[in-house]
Amino acid sequence: MTRSLITGITGFAGSHLAEHLLKEGHEVYGLVRWRSPHHNILHIKDKIHLIEGDLMDMGSLFHALKVVRPDLIFHLAAQSYVVSSWKKPYKTIHVNTLGQLNLFEAVRALDLDPVIQLACSSEEYGLVYEHEVPIKETNPLRPLSPYGVSKVGQDLLGFQYHQTYGMKIIRTRAFNHTGPRRGHVFVTSNFAKQIVDIENGRQEPVILVGDLTSKRDFTDVRDTVRGYLLAVQKGRPGEVYNICSNTAYPIQYILDSLLQMSDVKVTTKQDPTRMRPSDVKILHGDNTKFKTETGWEPLIPFEQTLKDILDYWRQHG
Repeated sequence: MTRSLITGITGFAGSHLAEHLLKEGHEVYGLVRWRSPHHNILHIKDKIHLIEGDLMDMGSLFHALKVVRPDLIFHLAAQSYVVSSWKKPYKTIHVNTLGQLNLFEAVRALDLDPVIQLACSSEEYGLVYEHEVPIKETNPLRPLSPYGVSKVGQDLLGFQYHQTYGMKIIRTRAFNHTGPRRGHVFVTSNFAKQIVDIENGRQEPVILVGDLTSKRDFTDVRDTVRGYLLAVQKGRPGEVYNICSNTAYPIQYILDSLLQMSDVKVTTKQDPTRMRPSDVKILHGDNTKFKTETGWEPLIPFEQTLKDILDYWRQHG
């Protein structure tokens, strides 16, 4: 049985990936910090193995890897909220880039040979010009946030450790992915939660918004994590792959679509705190390379994803 270790298993994508790996017959291990909330994995907790460790604590990381000795490592743990990266740039770069460096060094010190998937990000592309969309993996990286910079660091470290030490590292640049259990600070989930709060009388019929003109390429998280597994099964070590839908949606479209699924009548109000110091105006990816090499393609329609998010908040809001 394949032994798979997920860093960030208690997070949004990590919990969905754990579900998918269980369905595929993997023995699933998760690296968790003592303070990590477990609400995303309560329904599968008796089917997975949790082992305490911290990317910033080399001793605990070494111990966890020595115990698990994984065949596959899915490295998802990160400070993943772009807005927080402006408020906490040091922590973002420290955890995301140096934390991954610790993971690599622990693997080397134990002489392990797993296939490692790195959850990199479309935010690495940053400043993208109109003639460059849809964005291919060869596009220049011009990150516009400390988070984007930290992900470039992870990405290039993965390439360097593959080239230098022959480690079987595969980099996936996932574009925006969303679905049930997405944190309420992220736009699709935030809009859905506000709508549900209005439905239940907990919020005035005013939806607070940021920039509604930006365009993003959204994929259902359940399709994204299928891609993570296919990446380690069929991808080539040292390579980088976009995981995306090949479609960019204006943020306004997302809000309008969610409102069509509800009976509430609302107005919108721009919230200055939701405006970013420098924003990526468009992230529209090209998934040709990944589809060609792995056979992956998104299966869940975006409208279904939005409905599932809305229903999630109606159950858990």
